[in-house]
Amino acid sequence: QVQLVESGGGLVQAGGSLRLSCAASGRTFSDYVMAWFRQAPGKEREFVATVSRSGGTTYYADSVKGRFTISKDNAKNTVYLQMDSLKPEDTAVYYCAGGYFSVMARISDVKKYDYWGQGTQVTVSS
Repeated sequence: QVQLVESGGGLVQAGGSLRLSCAASGRTFSDYVMAWFRQAPGKEREFVATVSRSGGTTYYADSVKGRFTISKDNAKNTVYLQMDSLKPEDTAVYYCAGGYFSVMARISDVKKYDYWGQGTQVTVSS
């Protein structure tokens, strides 16, 4: 089992920044691909970004590319999402997810991920 706990959400004005953190415990963190997803009210959960087991490879949704940065610190068992130039349409509950796989294929598929955090609310005001 892997336990994931997100933090860092909040209310921010458009154009501002937030940094989300996800602390993991339970198994070897470096064995897991980590990702961030988000879900706005009335919408399906959507992929935001993912980082490989080593932290060396990252992928982003087109909607956040150039504004968000995902990073992974295996020594601290933590994955981060730095969010800059936030827009009102970024408002959602953000979820951290961990998947036990090595081939970076279908990384935007929620079914690829075995463990999920409880989510943290991000609200961007216009």
